[in-house]
Amino acid sequence: MSILTVFAIILGLIGIIGAVVPGIPGPPLGWIGLLLTYLAGGLHDGSPLSLTVLFVWLAITVIVTIMDYVVPAYFTKMTGGTKVAATGAIVGLFAGLFIPPVGMILGSLLGAFLADFLIEDRGVWAAFKSSVGAFLGFLCGTGFKLIASGVMLYYIIAYI
Repeated sequence: MSILTVFAIILGLIGIIGAVVPGIPGPPLGWIGLLLTYLAGGLHDGSPLSLTVLFVWLAITVIVTIMDYVVPAYFTKMTGGTKVAATGAIVGLFAGLFIPPVGMILGSLLGAFLADFLIEDRGVWAAFKSSVGAFLGFLCGTGFKLIASGVMLYYIIAYI
């Protein structure tokens, strides 16, 4: 096992963690692990990891990374939330990092709710709806990143 292979596995695992933990770019790190696997000449049933697979996963990584920013805002807006609610959800998420994973979930919901209720001076029901939208957007974005990072880790391990 080469040093590139070891780093590929480590980056793939960090990619999985980064798909869930905010601030760590999970899919890009997983793709770098996939690139290292390609450079190490990883084989699977005698055939190397193809350049086509590498570029397809680069495109998927870019799309998932962009979606991670777009999807939460879309869900928040879809449920009547404001930009302040989306920002409150992110702030609450970071505050909840100290009590994972429950703190992240509750922090996101509470942050969006308080931002819309206190700063935007919206009613309880409107603030609640926007907080649920922000939370659902966060879950969808995280789900996309987790699936992409998981499949890349699978490819890393399969081509060792």
